Amino acid sequence: MKVGISSPIVALSGNRPEWEEHAGVPELVQVAQTADRLGYDFMTCPDHVAVPQGVPQKERFYDPLATFSFLAGQTERLRFLPYVLVLPLYHPLELAKRFGTLDFLSNGRLIFGLGVGSVPAEFDMLGKPFEDRGARADDALRALRASLSTRVASYDGPFYSFKDVVVDPHAVQSKVPLWIGGHSGRALRRATTLADGWAPAPQSFRGPGPEKMREMLDSVELPPDFSVVFTPGHRVDALKAPDRVAELLETAAAAGGTHINLTVRHESLAHYLEQLEAFAEIAFSA
Repeated sequence: MKVGISSPIVALSGNRPEWEEHAGVPELVQVAQTADRLGYDFMTCPDHVAVPQGVPQKERFYDPLATFSFLAGQTERLRFLPYVLVLPLYHPLELAKRFGTLDFLSNGRLIFGLGVGSVPAEFDMLGKPFEDRGARADDALRALRASLSTRVASYDGPFYSFKDVVVDPHAVQSKVPLWIGGHSGRALRRATTLADGWAPAPQSFRGPGPEKMREMLDSVELPPDFSVVFTPGHRVDALKAPDRVAELLETAAAAGGTHINLTVRHESLAHYLEQLEAFAEIAFSA
């Protein structure tokens, strides 16, 4: 079981503690470097270009490309997961070049989390169609796969088409992992047919609990080496309840998870870093 962190600071959604609102670059670097040193697999960053005031998800969203490009120079092995990039807002060649360059600069540390989006007002503001976003995202996934890890790319689909275009630099991974967000059956089918993993929304945002996740996974045929992200339904307290760590690992595995997107209970930056240390000591020594 691999474990990544649901990054603090980069978004204020999900009843975040007050210290995160006032935190910035130095604190984010400490988080990334601590996770890198302790052996966590990835860190996350959401994606929203611009949102209406007062949205339930709150209003702060760091840009994942800029954030991860900066943190790549501050870390050595930690991987970077946009969780998740709103795919229909971008042209696939745009993503192949920009995130392929991130993979190049970080020496192959990109996991590409992608979703179809759920905020109509954001699509309207950016002049992007909302109603056909599912079909458009499916075509974009195929186009992205054709262009992300190669210098000369061609693709011909219903929404996107290009021939013999040069993308240089490009991703150094021969097959960048594509993980699909969303918690519907359609999202899971999209993941199993067009991608390499499924990263559904956390349970606090209507994502599946362990029993529902197991049921959904059992309803489809999973490709070999398919990745599944499990996010706990509660913040883990490895300091006060260390026995819950092993319980979480067992629950995630029973649900079909291959990766845990870890959220921990914390009241300050120092407390957060202590929680990462405590969890790693238990989980990674097992």
